[in-house]
Amino acid sequence: MKEYKSPVAALLWSVMMIGFGQLYNGQYIFGTLLFLFELTANDLSSINESILYSFHGNAQQAHDTFNHQWGLFYPSAYAFSIWQAYNKAIIMNCLKEEKDPPKETYLTAFFISFVVGMNLGIYYHHYFLSEIPSLSLLFSPIFNGLFWGIIFGFTGHLMERYYKKRKVKLP
Repeated sequence: MKEYKSPVAALLWSVMMIGFGQLYNGQYIFGTLLFLFELTANDLSSINESILYSFHGNAQQAHDTFNHQWGLFYPSAYAFSIWQAYNKAIIMNCLKEEKDPPKETYLTAFFISFVVGMNLGIYYHHYFLSEIPSLSLLFSPIFNGLFWGIIFGFTGHLMERYYKKRKVKLP
């Protein structure tokens, strides 16, 4: 008998590290591949160093350290890992209870918008809000990416909820 998998726990494991939500769900090969991608992208983008400099308030050094060519892959893999682990746990629980899995996925607009916002924030971090002294931390590609990712994510989620309430078919 398969055990219950908490969608929230799967989501949180993936928030902690790309691929960990899949490992929690028992998708060992897929989770390992995602984790190996995480290690590769993490190393080639120097994201950990950039995060360290960001938290120490040294946005310029965070910018100089960060490899944008590899760093722009990271938000997509990160969001996909979270979205997939959450939705897979829901499907696994439905199959365990011998119910039909839902025909729709959850949090899709949030994560697509999150990726768009993060990529824009990372790439254009030195343009958006960096001139305002009290927001100088947003000059960091890490904090600016997260800032815009969260704003875009919630905006996308609210738009999706609006369209679902109106029962308007998305193209």
